[in-house]
Amino acid sequence: MCCRVPLTRGKSARQLLQERGLFEEYRRKFPYNPAAKFLPRNEQSVVPMTYDLDLTYYGVIGIGTPAQSFKVLFDTGSSDLWVPSTRCNSSSCEDHAKFNSSASSTFRAGAEPFYISYSSGFISDLFVQHQIFGLADIDAVGSVPWDGVLGLAFPSMSLEGGTPVFDNLWNEGQIPQNMFSMYLSSSVEGSMFILGGTDPSYYTGNISWIPLYRGANFWNIHIESITINGNTVACSASCEAIVDSGTSVIIGSNKDINNINGWLGVIPNQYGDVAVACTSTDLLPDIVFNIHGYSFALPPSAYVTKSAAECRTGFVVSDGTWILGEVFMRQFYTVFDISNNRVGFARAV
Repeated sequence: MCCRVPLTRGKSARQLLQERGLFEEYRRKFPYNPAAKFLPRNEQSVVPMTYDLDLTYYGVIGIGTPAQSFKVLFDTGSSDLWVPSTRCNSSSCEDHAKFNSSASSTFRAGAEPFYISYSSGFISDLFVQHQIFGLADIDAVGSVPWDGVLGLAFPSMSLEGGTPVFDNLWNEGQIPQNMFSMYLSSSVEGSMFILGGTDPSYYTGNISWIPLYRGANFWNIHIESITINGNTVACSASCEAIVDSGTSVIIGSNKDINNINGWLGVIPNQYGDVAVACTSTDLLPDIVFNIHGYSFALPPSAYVTKSAAECRTGFVVSDGTWILGEVFMRQFYTVFDISNNRVGFARAV
């Protein structure tokens, strides 16, 4: 184990927008399509943005010389690094840090769209030289609690054509193992992004290792089935899933998610949100993900989100592949092992 970046669980965009009375307006303006960033490259012409109302975890990095600090989402579902630019005049950038290229002695501008740029940055006590990153000068961050995104998927998925930050750290010999891990706490403080290894203080038992499924582009794994009380309720013929820290919930096909919600006795609204009675959540069953011979049980305390206004399940319909997001990763400490093309899960403390 080498270095770590503390993660803060801030207010979600949903909470911030509800406080401002703008939630319904934004939900209509920005339809939720969590699978957008996983589309094949030939279907993408720009860096894909997903407006996820419930993402909350972020950590602080520095870019440039001297370092300029940014709160970023550590996203295993993308491979690029980007932050807002001082060129952004949109109102959505007002509450965010913006990179001032003229204040950095190591900044070198690129010629590609999206203002791809070269500079030096730091994560904790680690320094990366000649890191490609994007500068956003349009409405890209909205009402989210973080400033930008640091991608942790594989280099082949970089739309900027650069080497991701973590791969540069490994290539420069700055970390002892070619892996990173995440502990996502339910509290505001206490979450951790660990570079170069694992930390047993964040999990109990052994790590269950899952080989990557069908190559190494995203963090894909193979789910054998999903069961409730021993009954198969989803992925009856198995299915592929992406482990993604950049998605707040668990995403699945229309048929499977509706079947799971049916077993829970709930029906989605027009936006895909599924409300449950807060007084009866303890009566809901565990939902078990059977993966590579292991069983990972999600209790209702893990998949039901409680707020001041309502309780909602963490299962959402999408036309794309299955995605195991924060709802799953809060229950299971997650290790991303690049050298061995595998993902590890252990029960989080």
